[in-house]
Amino acid sequence: MINMAVIIVAGGSGTRMGSDIPKQFLLLGNKPVLMHTIEVFKQYDTQMKIILVLPKYQIDYWTKLCIKYNFNVDIEIACGGETRFQSVKNGLALAKEFDVIGIHDGVRPLVSVSTIARCFEKAALDYTAVPVIDPIDSLRQLEGDESKALTRAKIKMVQTPQVFQASIIFKAYNQSYNNFFTDDASVVESIGYKINLVKGNVENIKITSPIDLKIAEFYICNT
Repeated sequence: MINMAVIIVAGGSGTRMGSDIPKQFLLLGNKPVLMHTIEVFKQYDTQMKIILVLPKYQIDYWTKLCIKYNFNVDIEIACGGETRFQSVKNGLALAKEFDVIGIHDGVRPLVSVSTIARCFEKAALDYTAVPVIDPIDSLRQLEGDESKALTRAKIKMVQTPQVFQASIIFKAYNQSYNNFFTDDASVVESIGYKINLVKGNVENIKITSPIDLKIAEFYICNT
């Protein structure tokens, strides 16, 4: 049996939302965004280890929310770092006994169970798995004061969870931080591993603005 864990990173603020409440704690339907996110992983596997990474100053607030909304899912909490890289590394410290580890954005509550399944199953067999979708808009690349069109067929939009066999992700996060790291796949790729792409789900948006929250509310209330 494969032991699976997911590190859910939730270090955002409410700045772009125009709110004093961090975006992961904003109400989506009848409960905070972050609770929806956690529940999807438990729907996939009730035995999955949930490691939640929060800024230290938000932990008490989260505890109060769990009491208020009677949220009793078993999770372990790690303190966030100054960068996402450090936050993930802190989460990994609580996942040493697991075989396959996923890393997911706390503000992606609309990830589907099938996307989670594809990622964990692919990583278990072939080391790495990252969910992607095709871009809809036309894309252009800047080159100085000019630009050129990119071929959409060669471009993918990256989502989470990004999932890796434990030995790989621990090795990747044992290196020093680099500004080149934009996500966990880029960290793993930097030590020479191939990143396998799997099908994501279009509604798996990252909630960063008021319009994103409205879209998420539509999906939550109509599914």
